[in-house]
Amino acid sequence: MGEAIFAFSLFFIFLIILSLSSIRIIRQSTVGIVERLGSFHKKAETGINFLIPFIDRMKAIVDLRERVIDFPPQPVITKDNVTIQIDTVVYFKVTDPVFYVYEIANPIAAIEYLTATTLRNIIGELDLDETLTSRDIINSKLRVILDEATDKWGIKVNRVELKNINPPRDIQDAMEKQMRAERERREAILRAEGEKSSAILRAEGHKEAAILKAEAEKEANIRRAEGEKQSQILKSEGQAKAILNIQTAKAEGLKRMLIAMKESQPDESVLAIRSMEALEKIAQGKSSKLILPSEAVNLLASVKSIKEVLTDANEEVKE
Repeated sequence: MGEAIFAFSLFFIFLIILSLSSIRIIRQSTVGIVERLGSFHKKAETGINFLIPFIDRMKAIVDLRERVIDFPPQPVITKDNVTIQIDTVVYFKVTDPVFYVYEIANPIAAIEYLTATTLRNIIGELDLDETLTSRDIINSKLRVILDEATDKWGIKVNRVELKNINPPRDIQDAMEKQMRAERERREAILRAEGEKSSAILRAEGHKEAAILKAEAEKEANIRRAEGEKQSQILKSEGQAKAILNIQTAKAEGLKRMLIAMKESQPDESVLAIRSMEALEKIAQGKSSKLILPSEAVNLLASVKSIKEVLTDANEEVKE
């Protein structure tokens, strides 16, 4: 009896282990490949899947998410016979897990070798300068070729990137010298342009300063001339007023003298003496010629007679 119970317990444990081994849980973004009696049977989707013991088995579980593979640097020869090292990064995902499992034995190695050979073909048509400046073109060509080649493997290549392009050390030194010379040339050009702009601005500043100075001097001269003109006008007006005042005063004095003479009723001898005084003042002028009217000549004659009369009167007084 004890042996039967023990055997039943072992059988029960065996059934439990067998049942557990026939249950497969597939996680999200993955899919399982189920084989029955050595051939493909079905795809195990996400969730719980039951397998028939000893008949079905899980061949593989394929990750359907996008994956990234960073391949080591590969030596590549350019069109101008320069050996460079290029390492690539490939982004791909599995679109058909059945083809991925049964059409290719080692898909990662296949993608790596295919990438290396395709890269050599593309770079072999370009020289070094084109290789360094045409990364986008190389990436695009490489992606198209890889995508077409891996489509029968159930793989979709989404992107291919050239991570690094490393020329030989001597070429790198030459490129650095060339870049340094180019930077120095650009620096010299920028410095020359800056000095040119500075000289132009300085010359324009001097020009504007000279123009402003000339305009200031012109304005000062104009104002000075206007001031002198105004001063001359005022001076002339003052002199004219002074002469007018003198003439007015003389006329007024002469008028008063005539009035006084008229009121005093002078005789001819007084008039003759006044006339002689006037002629004396005229004779003291700058002109060496003296033109006398006939009345003045008659006056001189009367003066001479007056002088003779005065002389005779003085002699009689002395006797």
